[in-house]
Amino acid sequence: MSETPLDIEWPLRQIYFYLTDGCNLRCRHCWITPKFQGTRSSHVYLDVEILTSIVEQAIPLGLTGIKLSGGEPLLHPQFIEIIRFIKTKELRLTIETNGVLCTKELALSISAHREAFVSISLDGADAQTHEWVRGMPGCFKATLQGVRNLVRAGLKPQIIFTLMRRNADQVGQVIHLAEQLGAGSVKLNVLQPTERGALMHESDQALTIKELIELGRWVEGSLAQLTELKLIIHFPPAFRPLSRLFDENGDGCAVCGIKEILGVLGDGSYALCGIGESTPELVFGHAESVQLKRIWQEHAVLKQLRTGLPERLEGICAECLMKSICSGACIAQNFYSNGSLWGPYWFCQQAYNEQLFPETRLHPSTFYPKKR
Repeated sequence: MSETPLDIEWPLRQIYFYLTDGCNLRCRHCWITPKFQGTRSSHVYLDVEILTSIVEQAIPLGLTGIKLSGGEPLLHPQFIEIIRFIKTKELRLTIETNGVLCTKELALSISAHREAFVSISLDGADAQTHEWVRGMPGCFKATLQGVRNLVRAGLKPQIIFTLMRRNADQVGQVIHLAEQLGAGSVKLNVLQPTERGALMHESDQALTIKELIELGRWVEGSLAQLTELKLIIHFPPAFRPLSRLFDENGDGCAVCGIKEILGVLGDGSYALCGIGESTPELVFGHAESVQLKRIWQEHAVLKQLRTGLPERLEGICAECLMKSICSGACIAQNFYSNGSLWGPYWFCQQAYNEQLFPETRLHPSTFYPKKR
């Protein structure tokens, strides 16, 4: 009898394919530091035969969706072939892109997929701000055109806006621009202290925890009431109103679901996620030499996560009442910051250290010094 997803103790629901190690922009906050690539040559691209083989192996393990990312995934010379293959397997398709290369033809190819969801990064309401973040003249206009092409093809792309000191005062303007463009949602991301993002934190270009918390309250308490767009602020659940997490009109919990996800890097290596580009401890083997099922069921890191989360979390994450939902927010980031799978999420630990962590989300036995 063939194996079915129901026979799998830990189903593999989604694979993140990082299609290339190159990017056509030079984003100063990028968390995986892709190599700059002005043309479609010279850098590593994931072999399509490897991708199709992995997908075929993953379907019996419970696969339901695929995310295509990078670097910049649209640089892949066989991108259309890849999305057509995914369509034949009737899998959900998610694409994360900077939008610069999203032509009308490509947008139509994506929209032919019944369950396609596209996120486009837009980090400013004007060219000066966006291009300061993205490091390439002319990319603002090209990104807006990419969004328009997707909308005209019948899609409702999500705008991803990374919060930093340079652009924080443009949140409202970017939401208004997203409305005008016909986007379906806006996701506000926190600038992560990883790779290039770590340099931005060190140079005081990141918002402080206090500033982020105050901005989040304004977005969810006021701004969300002024737009019909879905607004998603990518804060840990402990900092989110319950109404936004669980009500039918809320946006839900934007958590990773790390126990059901596997990454594949541009060179064909299995990894926890894209963090494997800079953290070799979280690379699990190459697809040409190790079967997916063996990696998924037997690799020590994946087995540790399944049996250890959330109970083995340390620091403030161990004391948080939301840990069963959150599971440490981002294990990849935690490992990068702490050298441990169980280290606390930097945002939450820093908030606690500054006595800004919501006391109603702490375990009652947790000692919290009286605020001065």
